[in-house]
Amino acid sequence: MRWRRPRPALAKGGMARITYIEKDGTRHDVEVPKGVSVMEGAKRYAIPGIEGDCGGACACATCHVYVEDGWLEKLGPMEELEHDMLDFAFDVRPTSRLSCQIKVDDALEGLVVRIPQRQY
Repeated sequence: MRWRRPRPALAKGGMARITYIEKDGTRHDVEVPKGVSVMEGAKRYAIPGIEGDCGGACACATCHVYVEDGWLEKLGPMEELEHDMLDFAFDVRPTSRLSCQIKVDDALEGLVVRIPQRQY
């Protein structure tokens, strides 16, 4: 019997609608695979303003977003590393999160995030 590599989680997880709003108000409503991060979804669709220089390692804060009201509770608590990295982000607010740390799942169907004026 030949060994088969397991399929990535995103191949069987389905999609969730995520809305990214640019600093000028331009909206991008896209389908993001469940199991990947909100940052990876932005990179997949070339959403301007989310750079993700570290590739999602929570080491740069260039994927900073503002989570719309009503969604923070669905994201779960912020880890200490993410909290510390936000010290390097521009114009941090109570709704700030690093999009590389937000994994898309069923609970995030319809999530709306806003992109700050700049990343640093």
